[in-house]
Amino acid sequence: MNNVFFRSLAVLGALAAGSFFCAAENWSGYRGNSGDGVSAERSLAPWAGDGPKRLWTAKTPAGFSSVVVAEGKVFTVIARDTDGTLAEVCVALDAETGKEAWAAVTGQAKYRGGGDSGAEGNNGGDGPRSTPAFSSNKVYVYSAQMALSCLDAATGKTVWRQDILREFGGKNIGWESAMSPLVDGNLVYVAGGGVGQSMLAFDKGTGAVVWKTGDEQMTHATPVVATIHGVRQVIYLMQSGLVSLESGSGKPLWTFPFTYRTATGCSPVVSGDVVFCTAGYEVGGAACQVTRDGAAFAAKELWRIKGNAEVASLWSTPVCKDGYLYGMISFKKFGNGPLKCVDLKTGAIKWEQPGFGAGNVVLAGADLIALGDDGQVVLVEATPAGYKELARAKAITGKCWSSPALSNGRLYVRSTRESACLELAPGK
Repeated sequence: MNNVFFRSLAVLGALAAGSFFCAAENWSGYRGNSGDGVSAERSLAPWAGDGPKRLWTAKTPAGFSSVVVAEGKVFTVIARDTDGTLAEVCVALDAETGKEAWAAVTGQAKYRGGGDSGAEGNNGGDGPRSTPAFSSNKVYVYSAQMALSCLDAATGKTVWRQDILREFGGKNIGWESAMSPLVDGNLVYVAGGGVGQSMLAFDKGTGAVVWKTGDEQMTHATPVVATIHGVRQVIYLMQSGLVSLESGSGKPLWTFPFTYRTATGCSPVVSGDVVFCTAGYEVGGAACQVTRDGAAFAAKELWRIKGNAEVASLWSTPVCKDGYLYGMISFKKFGNGPLKCVDLKTGAIKWEQPGFGAGNVVLAGADLIALGDDGQVVLVEATPAGYKELARAKAITGKCWSSPALSNGRLYVRSTRESACLELAPGK
């Protein structure tokens, strides 16, 4: 009887510990399941000593593809020599061990510069820019040369493929496409087609075109989906600015002008009916409020701050919590750029802390997990009251322009050299 009692206590304790990560889930696309950098896993405990327990490392050479975690596998895109030719290769790693399960060529690894910059001693590593997406046992990859591939997640075999350059009159962007495919419901969204088809939605199962529309030219930014005033919409940051389309039909809903100059890599950030966008090269940042009158939508500017000094960011998309943006919001301040807190409604900087560079952040409950471009992982309380660091550890070597992924209490990080899996403890 005592043995049964103690075994029951042990089981209950294990279940209670797991419940702190209150919705353990996949990390199915660029910046998570919703594309907003927010995890449903809540409580995290500050680590001590040398940092979180490292479960494995794996070589993942070249580029800035982030990792996706789903159904026991980790997916990312690397550059690898294949029969004497450098190719973009989607690899699947075992999430428990880091061992490679399969590899599939998804495009040519040809780049016209732009990815070798960085802090002194931590530069180079140019390579694939796009992050895969996972849905219904399929993996979707959008190559730098704008080929959209659907792969079987178990084997890596190609299910279908659409070449946007060749089949849809596409035109690539300087430094090549960095857009990640966006999956929502039964559709996969990308951009880059020609006149009348610059923004496209494909059936995720068959690859058939569901809709195509627009004449706008693409940027490097990945679109997002959001429900605003009851309507599901996909929001692109194109060279003309923000373009919102009804997600199922491609029907235009609203636009918001935003300057394009050289490169724009940050996704739009949506909070309620407010949308934030940012870019470097003296463009700066802006926020608009989306309104609805019957069937008609419109976007009204709340604020716009030009220049590189305050709210400009090149590819480090911030997260939003309780009306405040948190992110590595700076322009080409490799190695020492600040982590900032910005008031979404006004653009005012609440605080900034240097020393992060051009990495990325994700949000878990009340905590920011910041991956600096030098491979430091920092746990920070997400509060506008001031910078409050909870823990810090060197997690990985190489240059980190990718976004971390959080799944089932484990943090996955990637650089231009390697990937690592770290075990995080639940908070109290």
